[in-house]
Amino acid sequence: MRQARPVSVAVMTVWASGFLTSCAAPVAQLPDMAKDVVAAEQRAQQIAQLRRYYSERHRMDAVAFRIRTANVAACKDRIAAQIGLTAATPRSLPRRYQSYASEALSIGWSRPTAISVVEGSPAAQAGLVAGDELTALNGDLIPLWGTANWMWRKIAENGTDPVRLDVRRDGVDRTVTVTPVMGCSIPVEYHIDETVNASASDLKILITSGILALTQSDAELALVIGHELAHSTLGHLDKQRWNTIVGAAAGAAIDVGILAGGVSTGGAFRKQFGGLGAMAYSVGFEREADYVGAYYAARAGYDTKGTEEIWRRMAFVQPQSILSGRTHPIMAVRFVQIQKTTAEIEDKKRRGRPLEPELKSADADPAPAVEAAARH
Repeated sequence: MRQARPVSVAVMTVWASGFLTSCAAPVAQLPDMAKDVVAAEQRAQQIAQLRRYYSERHRMDAVAFRIRTANVAACKDRIAAQIGLTAATPRSLPRRYQSYASEALSIGWSRPTAISVVEGSPAAQAGLVAGDELTALNGDLIPLWGTANWMWRKIAENGTDPVRLDVRRDGVDRTVTVTPVMGCSIPVEYHIDETVNASASDLKILITSGILALTQSDAELALVIGHELAHSTLGHLDKQRWNTIVGAAAGAAIDVGILAGGVSTGGAFRKQFGGLGAMAYSVGFEREADYVGAYYAARAGYDTKGTEEIWRRMAFVQPQSILSGRTHPIMAVRFVQIQKTTAEIEDKKRRGRPLEPELKSADADPAPAVEAAARH
């Protein structure tokens, strides 16, 4: 068999030229643009985007800090000391930001700079502010790479014992003593993503710019972060994994039974029942996270009255959720439940009762997800 000859570059160029000349083209006489002018505007947009990102991240960090420290008992063994401060250098940020991070965030290359200090946090109470240059922590030089993670780890290792921070502000050096507080150690990350979503995994909580933009108050943002924290503290991920295993085992038993009759299903029932298991109680888990998350927000000092409005705005961007919900409750259920939960919280405040959510005993069986789905 003869090998096919490769098409030459010259032939491909002719084909491409013919293709382009036969395509429709713009007809407007567009203005000439100097490359340096376009490059300058590109840099201006990069700087503006980075500033906005860290401004929005500071807002999220501030709410998350309050949620984490007010609900430390709920996180059990997933806790760590923290001070409510984030520092960075251009080198410690992702490479794509390094060429303009110094200008965008007013941070230097030679010393880490505080870029976020949470209001009311131990760092703020010690007098630290954004823009302070940090040299050392308990005598150890703070690295210029991986700055934030290094400081988080050192403070966590130190516990709630006071730490010394060597600080420079306006050319004046001083040492500041900061006393950390314990809080949930589950990281809360902020990603630029227009998808209106928040999620919790075994390792972290993720907040997107889409859902942050949907929140019109810090109390609403606290409701969102509280919801995701509740997924973690209530063990919903482990429960869903267990339900998947149980469902798959049940389906596998059917596969084996059919195989005994001489017919192979290719594991179809195991896959099908595993998927059903993963969905079991999904709506119930989401409602529970809404309920407990509202308590987490209230414990952190946020007023949850009116926060249910976020579900009306969510219904606007996700209109399919008004009438049906396969994995989540419909928006009307979420709206009314937050109203009811807020009334419950306010009643406990009036009576001086602790803000503890009303939870069933561990061996109680929640309503099946199929029943909840049927109601929606």
